[in-house]
Amino acid sequence: MRRSRAFFLTGALVVVALATGVFLAMTRSPKEPQPRIANASLHLASSSLDGDTIPSNFTCDGAEISPALSWTSPPEGTQSFALIATDRDSLVHFVHWVVYNIPSDKRELPEGTPKQERLPDGTDQGKNNFDNFGYGGPCPPMKAIHHYAFVLYALDSKLSLPPDATAKQALQAMIGHLLARSELVASYHR
Repeated sequence: MRRSRAFFLTGALVVVALATGVFLAMTRSPKEPQPRIANASLHLASSSLDGDTIPSNFTCDGAEISPALSWTSPPEGTQSFALIATDRDSLVHFVHWVVYNIPSDKRELPEGTPKQERLPDGTDQGKNNFDNFGYGGPCPPMKAIHHYAFVLYALDSKLSLPPDATAKQALQAMIGHLLARSELVASYHR
């Protein structure tokens, strides 16, 4: 009796471990494509951040508007930009913002970018993990410090994606088109 119970418990633990592994593999962020140009220069910055901290105005505890982001001139051949913002400390790299087909002559996304599918300049915004278009501010569990990565991608083409594209779809579409990337990480805690 004890042996069969121990066998059952061991089997149950194995099933739980396998199911957890499958779930994490299905929900974890896809790997980013690799830049085609080694050591390409691209720098992302924000005048909205307080050093490496996100002020509450840009979170669920404030107005939840997007921070201002600006970047330097991209590598030659850049035809568009994309930006994806994720929570690096969430189990599944929760996606807060998906922006793509930003025109190649732009050097910023202004503070308070409208939360709509398409901006007047042709920039597209996909769905975040709140199931909304545009920016969804950080909202970590109480007393938890989370780090948020804003990653800008310089691409050699525009991305052919549906209007409600996800971060996973955008990253998949970037494969073979990424010239350079730049990352800005800032934290927020409640």
